[in-house]
Amino acid sequence: MAASPHDLDSADPLASFRDRFVIDDDLVAYLDGNSLGRLPVATLDRLTTFVRQEWGSRLIRGWSEGWVDLPVTVGDELGRELLGAADGQTVIADSTSVCIHKLLHAAAGLRADRDEIIIDATNFPTDRYLVEAVAEARGMTVRRLEPDLVENVTTEVLAGALGERTAVVLLSHVDYRSGTLLDLPAITDAVHAAGAVVIWDLCHSAGVVPIELDSAGVDFAVGCTYKYVNAGPGAPAFAYVAARHLAQAEQPIPGWWSAADLFAMSDTYEASPTVRRMLSGTPPVAAILAVQEGVRLIAEAGIGPIRDKSVALTTYLIEQLDAAGLEIVTPRDPHRRGSHVTVRHPRAREIAAEMLERGVVPDFREPDLIRLGLSPLTTSYVEVAAGVAVLAELAR
Repeated sequence: MAASPHDLDSADPLASFRDRFVIDDDLVAYLDGNSLGRLPVATLDRLTTFVRQEWGSRLIRGWSEGWVDLPVTVGDELGRELLGAADGQTVIADSTSVCIHKLLHAAAGLRADRDEIIIDATNFPTDRYLVEAVAEARGMTVRRLEPDLVENVTTEVLAGALGERTAVVLLSHVDYRSGTLLDLPAITDAVHAAGAVVIWDLCHSAGVVPIELDSAGVDFAVGCTYKYVNAGPGAPAFAYVAARHLAQAEQPIPGWWSAADLFAMSDTYEASPTVRRMLSGTPPVAAILAVQEGVRLIAEAGIGPIRDKSVALTTYLIEQLDAAGLEIVTPRDPHRRGSHVTVRHPRAREIAAEMLERGVVPDFREPDLIRLGLSPLTTSYVEVAAGVAVLAELAR
């Protein structure tokens, strides 16, 4: 007999972390942690202290007492714990979109003798829009891959597009619709063999999938912090630039925070020789503190155990969906999926709306997809079972 969801929760080594989050809603199941993570209690406490004491009491003195360094110090923490990145390569800055814009220009500048940018047609709209905009601005051509939704981009799919004209390849580590997890090391090697550089969008993998950017030789990476890092709506993104590229990486939005001497107020601009060169304007201190608390929770739990629970949760979810006779468009192989599972149904929009009315929060994606996101530190097996029961009833 299969274990009950209550038994699975009792045996879950990460179950106690759920108590470390604010869960005072009346939801039956929150299955959208892959879009917005829950609020950590530690973040609530940290920001309250920040407002009352650091901002309220110290005022502008706070900059010289540590705020100035936060984009890099918290970037280093995130890099070490989530990205497999040595210090000095990751910075917390701006939104994901702005960071992608900066990295595309920096990457294209490293291969100025080439004129093609490759992206898959199934990638997140913002990524595609930015590739088109940067290509137009730099007089480059966009080459679009047309992969299968579930199989997605493989080295074989990519091989047909790579060539002497390829300057940059931008791919998402986990597909935002199907949840397919790409082979980051193998694809990175293939891009480098063609003489190009790669940018990885880690929005759906950072904090839930072990990532080793340094060992894989990745050039650039970007990701958000409001999903599995639980840093809050609109939380700033992170940008990773491999140390070997820092001296040549030129980004298009220079500001005083990216200058070699922050407070020199020089008449001429000289970019910082460090990863600070990827900054532009004044960083959002409160938001970066929220990122730091989210990173520290992940570090305490361990990215390995988090991945183990993610695999267990998605496997359990797939079994429940199969039993309900629903169509799944997510890889069955756990090594090839992230932490969300997607269902296809012709009435997906209607069903998703009805699920919300019943206290189950999924995510709808055009034209016929329902995403079920499982955040290992907050999602319980009981939640999954309850959510699937409502989905199955409505689908019938």
